[in-house]
Amino acid sequence: MKARFLVPALLVVGAIGVGAVASRGEGGINRKTSAIVNFVDPVRVLDQVVMGPVLIVHDDQKMEQGEACTTFYRFDRARGPQGEIVSFHCTPVQRDVAATTQLVVSESSEPCKRLLEYQIVGESEAHAIPVK
Repeated sequence: MKARFLVPALLVVGAIGVGAVASRGEGGINRKTSAIVNFVDPVRVLDQVVMGPVLIVHDDQKMEQGEACTTFYRFDRARGPQGEIVSFHCTPVQRDVAATTQLVVSESSEPCKRLLEYQIVGESEAHAIPVK
């Protein structure tokens, strides 16, 4: 008896949920991707020098709105994100799907290398970092 009531109720709740998601449209998507990386050597990201564990977060909705869509945070494995290091609007670049998080750095003669691009594992889009 309870199963006869439960199954239709779950179907109704499921249909309402699907309708709510579908009605949000393209503008309602707020997809964020992230990766934790450890920069063993200092690397320059825009005008900041980054070293140690860092959380990189990319926000697709901010990118669509032309805002700073990538943020680098200091990261402590016990306590999580500890503060913003740098934030910027990236340039998307199509690549093959990344099997691991990819970091492209310059081979310059500056005091430290510059991060040029990053790609988060499982993504087919890389993110080029602007040059100031």
